[in-house]
Amino acid sequence: MKIAFVYDVIYPYVKGGVEKRIWELAVRLSSRGHDVHIVGMKYWEGPDSVKKDGVTLHGICPPQPLYADGRRTISEAINFSARLIPFLMREEFDIIDCQQFPYFSCISTKIISRLKKTPMVITWIEVWGDYWYDYLGKKGYWGRLIEKCVTRITSPKIALSRLTASRLMSVYGSPVDVIIPAGIDGAAIRTILRARERSDVIFIGRLIREKNADLLVRATRELIRMHPEICVIIVGEGPEFTRIQEIINENRLGKNIAVHPFLDDHHDLIALLKASRVFVLPSVREGFGITALEALACGLPVVTLDHPANAVRDLVTEKTGFLCRASAEDLALKIQVALEKHDEMRDSCIFAAEPYEWDRIVADLENFYISVAGTGGK
Repeated sequence: MKIAFVYDVIYPYVKGGVEKRIWELAVRLSSRGHDVHIVGMKYWEGPDSVKKDGVTLHGICPPQPLYADGRRTISEAINFSARLIPFLMREEFDIIDCQQFPYFSCISTKIISRLKKTPMVITWIEVWGDYWYDYLGKKGYWGRLIEKCVTRITSPKIALSRLTASRLMSVYGSPVDVIIPAGIDGAAIRTILRARERSDVIFIGRLIREKNADLLVRATRELIRMHPEICVIIVGEGPEFTRIQEIINENRLGKNIAVHPFLDDHHDLIALLKASRVFVLPSVREGFGITALEALACGLPVVTLDHPANAVRDLVTEKTGFLCRASAEDLALKIQVALEKHDEMRDSCIFAAEPYEWDRIVADLENFYISVAGTGGK
């Protein structure tokens, strides 16, 4: 099959869970004999279309700023979606997998799908619902409206998690066809040695308000009272980067907290995980949480926020981690317990990650694509 993934940003030029998931699936589908394409913004020099590891990347427009004032820019989403229509009109695909975010691209893809009778699916990462009002205030009405409109598009739906599937149904009355999560390369993870830079606690994620990296900084201030030498690593980039550094400096935590941008080599990220003891992601909004899954595969218990829009909660059991309230004190308490129980929880964490192997997931996705293409995407 000739398969197209549609998402405005492309791995590894932009690093995030969705980008990583698309890339891993694309490479593996290519190795299974499919002609795989990723359609997004152009982050590279040279021709608009390039081939990388057997996957064809299409840059249909120059990269636009993703954030303004800490929020995703609407102009970027609209510009990308407008450029998508002429590109898809020129190209022929057997199936198009359009990521739900940033919404407008789903509408563009559906227009072409109907005109050319090309089967398409929509992959739902997360459902915001009333969170739109927290994000945009009164303007959140329009965000919620466009999200609702996309749920009404009559194309098969993939959800990344049980939480996303459940919220699609409860918020919008829209069922999904299948749940296909993100995954890990367990064999590769097992061969990677731990990094020289050791830590007690590690956070990995895009530095946006919803992921609450600042809460970890404040929890570290609490933990220092019991562990003066505690070492925390924050890995990420985004609109909150400068503010996180400022909070660290204001609280004189530079000796305890190191902040790194995203690493060029994903293996180096795994090595940092292996050199740590506890993974912390105090996020209020996660469609799945691939870094949490990788942390489990490295034997790290996960501490995350007990929030209804946080799908990482689905990975946490009494044997794999801890849920906390949105307070520095409770986060510090749960990190303390996780540090104490790291050794006894290690094997359970690794075992919990085993069902999420990429090869198993890509086989499920391939079978779903075949079934959708066989019915014309209806």
